[in-house]
Amino acid sequence: MISLPHTAVFPNGLLLHRTTCRNPSRRLRIRSSSSVQERGADKAADSAEEGTGLKPELYASAPLPPVRAAKRVVLVRHGQSTWNAEGRIQGSSDFSVLTKKGEAQADTSRQMLVDDSFDVCFSSPLKRSKKTADIIWGNRGNEMITEFDLREIDLYSFQGLLKNEGKAKFGPAYRQWQVDPANFNIDGHYPVRELWSRGRSCWDKILAHESKSILVVAHNAVNQALVATAIGLGTEYFRVLLQSNCGVSVLDFTPRADGGSPHICLNRLNQTPNSPVASGSSGGRKTCKRIVLVCHGATQGDNEAVFPNFDDQPMNMLGAIQSQKTAELLLDLKVSSIVSSPKSASIETAGVISRVQEAADCLGADCVPRYVEMKQMNDLDVEGAFHKSTKSEASDPSLLSGWLSELDDETASALWNQSGKAWESLLAELSDESEPEKVVVVVANPSVHISLIAQCLNLTKEWLGSFHLDEGSISVVDFPDGPGGRGVIRCINYTAHLGRWSIPITRPTAGEEEF
Repeated sequence: MISLPHTAVFPNGLLLHRTTCRNPSRRLRIRSSSSVQERGADKAADSAEEGTGLKPELYASAPLPPVRAAKRVVLVRHGQSTWNAEGRIQGSSDFSVLTKKGEAQADTSRQMLVDDSFDVCFSSPLKRSKKTADIIWGNRGNEMITEFDLREIDLYSFQGLLKNEGKAKFGPAYRQWQVDPANFNIDGHYPVRELWSRGRSCWDKILAHESKSILVVAHNAVNQALVATAIGLGTEYFRVLLQSNCGVSVLDFTPRADGGSPHICLNRLNQTPNSPVASGSSGGRKTCKRIVLVCHGATQGDNEAVFPNFDDQPMNMLGAIQSQKTAELLLDLKVSSIVSSPKSASIETAGVISRVQEAADCLGADCVPRYVEMKQMNDLDVEGAFHKSTKSEASDPSLLSGWLSELDDETASALWNQSGKAWESLLAELSDESEPEKVVVVVANPSVHISLIAQCLNLTKEWLGSFHLDEGSISVVDFPDGPGGRGVIRCINYTAHLGRWSIPITRPTAGEEEF
């Protein structure tokens, strides 16, 4: 994996500085974030001294304000705009409007959210976002708030240029925008650094609202900044957490007993109106290597009172439906191999996916059947790691959202170390040069995939509680630069393919009857 500068905040409030690299010699340095307010007060002086805006280490340093009750925030990117279609660099300009396709995407999102209740809607002031918000909000009579800081990233002289014009006019600066956006400088500004600071300030305004269920309609880059600053990721994660037109992302904020910064969990990322696996590009970049993480279907030992279930149980009827729906969704892909946990539910789910792939000719997806290699990987079986725990987290339904944050250190370490081995094996599986295009489907328990997502992002075990996955969901990781490069998260916890069996986006957290 490539080495990247990294600054982020642990969910427990520690500020982390490190160089992320996928090798045994990587170094970590952790220090307390107790001086956050002092550093914040020094920002203006630092900015004036350097003339470059905010320092990189400040972007994710400030903890979010406490909340008195659980909140769910649903982020939506606007639909396709005229400048999206033309390939122009929009930034925070306000000259483009929704295309007919963009309006249709917004209407699809409206239907996706029609049964979900929201107390308030925050919207960017730009026309393409405002129109999307109006379509999704429909005839709801609740409050709509226009927030200037939710505008798209400020790109100054880049704005309005076709991409080839930007390359021709700005040369090295355009190249830096493409390959090193966190340090991209134009007209004396660092746009991504400014955006991260602005995204962080938006959370103060959003979380200060008394509402429990909040809709935010904005833009690609600013939504990335909102997700990243919420869970404590720095500017180097720009373009890593994909936001497609009208893609929906969900964040849960749970109050802490000590009244400090809330526990924050990314419940889902980029649930799109269209299939998340149909496109061959990731953020405009063609990708030929992909890992699809499939959570096995519900099992016979599952119920709301005992979750998660790590016993080796076969799938129940709901699980059979979930696996079939997932297999149908993946028919849009030519799957190269399926790697599963050795547990019954994972093997059954993998078998359903394999049979549907092989029936591609009968189902009209291909003219010839697809024969898919299937294998099992012991490192995807985490039952042993969880049985080491002396705590009873698995029986507490309140741990559904971000419950992995409650693991004792021994269990978290065992899960983390085992998933690290699994991730390295999966990258090796993807690296087969004899197959220039390869899709590997991985089937396992949701807790395994949460850990694999954190491994992909070069995080540490302290982030395990920052992500949530449901049974039957899929998450997609693309590798535009090959498996030796950085993974781009196309979606996390995608469940729209489950239809009537999908989990509502504004599902209440434990202890809350409704938002």
